[in-house]
Amino acid sequence: MKVALIGTHGVGKTTLCFELAARLKRRDVNVEMVREVARRCPLPINRETGLAAQSWILHTQMAWEIEAEANHQVVICDRSVLDNYCYLVHATGSQPSWEPLLARWLPTYGLLVKVPLWSAPRWDGVRDVDLAFQRDIDQLIDRQVRERGIDCLFLDPDDRGHWGAVVMERLEPIVCPIPSLFPEEDDELPLTTLPTP
Repeated sequence: MKVALIGTHGVGKTTLCFELAARLKRRDVNVEMVREVARRCPLPINRETGLAAQSWILHTQMAWEIEAEANHQVVICDRSVLDNYCYLVHATGSQPSWEPLLARWLPTYGLLVKVPLWSAPRWDGVRDVDLAFQRDIDQLIDRQVRERGIDCLFLDPDDRGHWGAVVMERLEPIVCPIPSLFPEEDDELPLTTLPTP
């Protein structure tokens, strides 16, 4: 099961990735995270990016996903090939040569989760803080999801405190066959029902 959080920069994808990984680990799920690839890119990114940089990012994203899937039951990706492609489209326009690869790769995600634009980006040493750029990428991602007919879980920007629970509700029936030994506040299983060792 491969899950990817998609969305523009500065909206909390990385934080949500860590939350989901922690929730899954508490349920004894063998989980791995694929961190945001762009942060390791040796070429200019953000508004200065180009075909070479985004090609490096897209290929590296796929390689890291393959590596993570080799030994883990669940892989949580901080981005997908789709939103990385949107940065390329923003910089250079559509790239028909990438379409066959995207068409083959996108179905490898068991779940795509769209993290909405709800706040301005903060400077973290890497990411662009231009509001128009952030908004443009968000709109490009939404358009790509719509035009490609992708089944995507859209999170509610006004319910950020429950994003983890919303995603887990979708994941639990698939990847969590046994109840957690450490129920969380939003879990319904009381401690008294846990089996005695």
